[in-house]
Amino acid sequence: MKLRGALPRARAALKAPIQPQSRLTPASAASISTARMISSRATTNAGLIRQDRASAENVRATRCPLPLRQTRHYASSAPDSLSTGPLKKTALYDLHLAHGAKMVPFGGYHMPVQYADQSVSASHHFTRSHASLFDVGHMVQHRFSGPGAADFLQRVTPGSIATLQPHHSTLSALLWPGTGGIVDDTIITRLPTENPGDQHLFYVVTNAACRDKDLAYLGEELRKWDGAGVRHEVLEGWGLIALQGPLSEETLAKVLVVGSSGEAPPNLRELYFGQSAFARVRGAERPVLVSRGGYTGEDGFEISTAPSDAAAVAEALLAAGGLGGPEEERKVRLAGLGARDSLRLEAGMCLYGHDLDDSTTPVEAALSWGVGRDRRAAADPAQGAFHGADVVLAQLTPRAKGGRGVERRRVGLVVEGAPAREGAEILVAAADGQGQGDEKIGVVTSGCPSPTLGKNIAMGYVRDGLHKAGTEVEVLVRGRRRKAVVAKMPFVPTKYWKGPPAA
Repeated sequence: MKLRGALPRARAALKAPIQPQSRLTPASAASISTARMISSRATTNAGLIRQDRASAENVRATRCPLPLRQTRHYASSAPDSLSTGPLKKTALYDLHLAHGAKMVPFGGYHMPVQYADQSVSASHHFTRSHASLFDVGHMVQHRFSGPGAADFLQRVTPGSIATLQPHHSTLSALLWPGTGGIVDDTIITRLPTENPGDQHLFYVVTNAACRDKDLAYLGEELRKWDGAGVRHEVLEGWGLIALQGPLSEETLAKVLVVGSSGEAPPNLRELYFGQSAFARVRGAERPVLVSRGGYTGEDGFEISTAPSDAAAVAEALLAAGGLGGPEEERKVRLAGLGARDSLRLEAGMCLYGHDLDDSTTPVEAALSWGVGRDRRAAADPAQGAFHGADVVLAQLTPRAKGGRGVERRRVGLVVEGAPAREGAEILVAAADGQGQGDEKIGVVTSGCPSPTLGKNIAMGYVRDGLHKAGTEVEVLVRGRRRKAVVAKMPFVPTKYWKGPPAA
C-alpha cells in the first residue's frame, strides 16, 4: 500500500512557493517510551547505551527516503505507512521550519522535502560536490541485548551476526518464515558493552514506514524466544542525522571534542565504511554514535543522538559548514527527501515498498551478498538456519547450473525519452516491429531523471535470463514504447571511504 492520501498534498506542496520562516527555538523532543523486554536487563554502555529504566530516552534510526522531485510521484517507502493519527515531529522539526523547509507528510511524520535556498536538483548536486545534512530521525532504531540476541538476529536475518565484530555493521533484511520474503531491510551494528565478556548488544535500524509491520513481526518472533535471554527496546524520539558528501569528514571533525573523561575524539580517517564509534560533539550533553555510511553513495556519516541533543548537533554541523558566512563558502546545507531519493537511485539502492516487498527474496533483489557465507550450509531451523533458508539457498544456484534459481531479477535501466515511473511495463519488442506479440517481461519499481548523468534511470524486475547488462528492452511510458537498456548498478560510482588504496 502506498501513501496515496499523501499524493495530492505533496504535489500541491511542490507547486506552492517556499516562504522563508522566522527562526524558531529548537524543541526538546526528549520523549520516554516503554521498552519491551524479554528476560533480564543487560547492562549497557557509553551514554548512548546506558539508560536507567525509569528515565530511558529511546532512539530511532535511518533509512527510508521517498521518490519525490518536482515532477516525481510521492510514495511511501513501505507498505502500511499511512497514519490516521496526527503527524509526529522529529527532534529537528523547528530547525526545518527555521530554514524554510517545505514539509510533507511521510511515514506518519512531518518531513522536509526541500528547502527555500535550493531546488531538489541543486541540492542533489551540492551533496555530490560538498556535503548535505539530512534529517532521518523518523526512522526506527532498536536495541537487542542479552545472551540470546545474536542467535535471535541470526534466525530472522541471513547475515553473519554471530561473527560481527564490535563497532562493525552489516546490511541485512528481516525475512518471513517459509518464503524468505523481505519483511524490511535493515542495518545491524554490534556494540561493545561494559562487560568485556558480554558482547551481546546490537543496534538495529529499520524503515520508518514499516514500523507497525516490523514491530508486529518482531513481537511474534520474540514470543518464540521467551526465556532465551533476548531483550528488545524500541528507542523512541532520538535524532538521526545523515551527513553525506565529500566534505562530510572535514566538517564532522570540526565539531568533535574531547570526552568528559579526557578521551580523544575518534580518528575519522581510520573509521571506515561500515564501522562506528562513540564520540562527543560540541553542544551535545551525551555521547553520540557515529556510523560511517549512508544512503546516497557518497562518503558520509549517520549520527544517532539523544532527543535533546539532536538540534545542537545539527546546528554545530551547519555552523562548521559555513552557515552564517558567505554563501559561496558554504560547505554544508540542509537537504530533504527529494534529493535523497534521486541520490539513492543513482547509487542503485533499494527503497522498501517499491524495489523490495514481502514477496521478494534477497536473491531476486540482487542482494545475495547479504546472505553470509557461513549461513549457506544449513536450511533446517533446528540447525540454526535463518527464516526462509530452504527457499533462499536453493535460489542461489541458477537454473542453468542445476539449481532452483529465480524467475525474476532486479536490474537497472537507462531509458530514452520521458522518465519511466513505478509501474511502467518492461517489454521485449515483437520481431515484426509493429507491436504485435510484444511480451511483458517485467515492471519498473523506481525511476527518475539522473541529475548527475543527465539521463533517465530506473530500477525494476525483469525475467531471469534478460537481466544481463546491455540487454535491449522497451518500457511503456504514458502509453508510448520507449527504448531502454539494462545497465549495471550503481549508475554513479559510490565513494565510500574504505581506507587508503593499496600500495
